Amino acid sequence: MAHTLHFAASMLACWLIAQVLARSTWTWRSPRVAIVCWQAVGLGVGLSAMGLPIALGLAPYHRGTGSALLALADDLRHGALPAGLGAVHLGLVGVGLGIGAVLLTTTVRSTHGAVRAQRRHRDLLTLVARQDPTLPGALVLDHPSAAAYCLPGVRPRVVVSVGTLSLLDRAELEAVLSHERAHAQERHDLVLLPFTALCRALPWFRWVREAHERVSLLVEMRADDKARELHAEAPLAGALRRFAAAGNRITPAGTLGLGDRDLDVRVQRLLVAGRPPRLLGAVALAVTTTAAALPVSLFLS
Repeated sequence: MAHTLHFAASMLACWLIAQVLARSTWTWRSPRVAIVCWQAVGLGVGLSAMGLPIALGLAPYHRGTGSALLALADDLRHGALPAGLGAVHLGLVGVGLGIGAVLLTTTVRSTHGAVRAQRRHRDLLTLVARQDPTLPGALVLDHPSAAAYCLPGVRPRVVVSVGTLSLLDRAELEAVLSHERAHAQERHDLVLLPFTALCRALPWFRWVREAHERVSLLVEMRADDKARELHAEAPLAGALRRFAAAGNRITPAGTLGLGDRDLDVRVQRLLVAGRPPRLLGAVALAVTTTAAALPVSLFLS
């Protein structure tokens, strides 16, 4: 029963932390730390959602969750279950394992879907995109709409449209290219993947969907910071303003685009100087990693 309470406490802690993170603005000044915090919360939620019914079902064993699972597997193999363990307990264990299977399946499906979309778009780019000697490392798409995005993968591609070339000046364009290269270098597509899987596996949790939205915004802010390190605030802020004013923006499926998320908020953030809150970030990291470590330790006990 103690493990059941611990899993429940971990789930509650992750929910409370998610509420605080979703409403905090310090995360905008330190997006990389905030992303790690959200990842820890996501891990804690997934393991706690799986572990809570398992721990309830294994309560008659009066031992740790991991060792009780091994004992149950051994008892099932020999056809001799302990006294007090009935169909309800087995059903609860099945529910927990089912949640784990759903999480694994949705992660695999999300990965497969993203890879397929990226492969199709990469094949399309070989037909319709062209290289430009004035834009090394980028592909140009002959399309009048504003588009600037990263196609992630083992061989990432940075793509800009003709509409973007006519929309931005040279400094702004260089800042945008740096933003998209940051997505590729830090593999932000992999950062978002677990949250996409959580949304599909736990669709009834509204705050899980909010977590996905928050992490998506933080990923864009992190790429903004990388571009700002090379080109200062003004060029990127100007590019974001122009994208916000552009009526028709395109971002294909499976890509990470410049103009996807909260452009006004990102412009304001770039123009307002603020040092990363190191102490607050360290405290947040300690709290979130502890919340994630608890269910891990319970499964290993």
